[in-house]
Amino acid sequence: MNTEPTSPPHDDTGERSAAPHSPTKPPCRPCQELALAEAVANAEYDWSRATDCRVLLKRHRESGECVAGQSA
Repeated sequence: MNTEPTSPPHDDTGERSAAPHSPTKPPCRPCQELALAEAVANAEYDWSRATDCRVLLKRHRESGECVAGQSA
């Protein structure tokens, strides 16, 4: 039985991390929390949870709640 971890699947956008979306403004707290949650999920090879974090981060950034602005 092969126990080596597999690489995560690539999404259509090619994005692999939740980097801050504005170099001049720091990410807001929810952005930071979702980015951290994604990093933890990736470290645990939990690709489904990592994808969920990316989706939630994108939704948050597109909402009016993100104080750092919308992603480009």
